[in-house]
Amino acid sequence: MFYEDVLFLEVADMYKLSIKNWAVEDRPREKLANKGRDALSDAELLAIIMGSGNARQSAVELARQILSEHDNSLNKLARLSVSELMQYPGIGEAKAIAITAAMEIGRRRKDVLGEEKPMI
Repeated sequence: MFYEDVLFLEVADMYKLSIKNWAVEDRPREKLANKGRDALSDAELLAIIMGSGNARQSAVELARQILSEHDNSLNKLARLSVSELMQYPGIGEAKAIAITAAMEIGRRRKDVLGEEKPMI
């Protein structure tokens, strides 16, 4: 294989990872806007919060990896600290804080919903 061939393959791999190259209806933001929040997986929702992935993974792939390493459990994800989230390539302090904040909003919403249940 020639150097140019290797370079082409690396560039081709880089472009296939980008969500911008996905069909519009498959992109997480557009999917949420057009089909509703129930149409998205946990990884797609997390990818929207993250905004971007890293040099080797799209935001969705990175979100899948993070969830997979925590048994695909949003509860386990919510227990991760900012510094634990920052151990993933592509997750800096700003993304880690955004993920932590989103998980906290979900926890608070659950607490409020628990208070509103009528007693029978």
